[in-house]
Amino acid sequence: MKNFLSGVKVQKEEQRRAEIQRALIHYEGKLGGQLFGAIPAGTRREFFCLDEHTWVWHEEWTDESGQRRVVTTRYDVRRGGVLKSQGHNSYQRLQGDEARNFAKAVKLYVQRVHGEYDRMLQAA
Repeated sequence: MKNFLSGVKVQKEEQRRAEIQRALIHYEGKLGGQLFGAIPAGTRREFFCLDEHTWVWHEEWTDESGQRRVVTTRYDVRRGGVLKSQGHNSYQRLQGDEARNFAKAVKLYVQRVHGEYDRMLQAA
């Protein structure tokens, strides 16, 4: 019985950590989505770091014809550069302006997110 209860306790702790991780990613995604200006009404925009090698840009909006649109772009950071994939498309290497813009976005994100966490810790 003791092992069972210990296992349940570990499982609950793992669940709690996963919930906290999801909440942090959601919060950071909102901050990242605001990096490039105001988000229009009816639009959802998120930019966040999923793990040490993966970044995600997600945007949802309604177009002029009233259709709901969704685009998710995944960026995989590798030694040789950054690979980008949207939807079911294959990966393409970022180059030129797109690579520079991605690097700027990551830098802004890190500054913004770290600044927010620093403010939260100081207020606590």
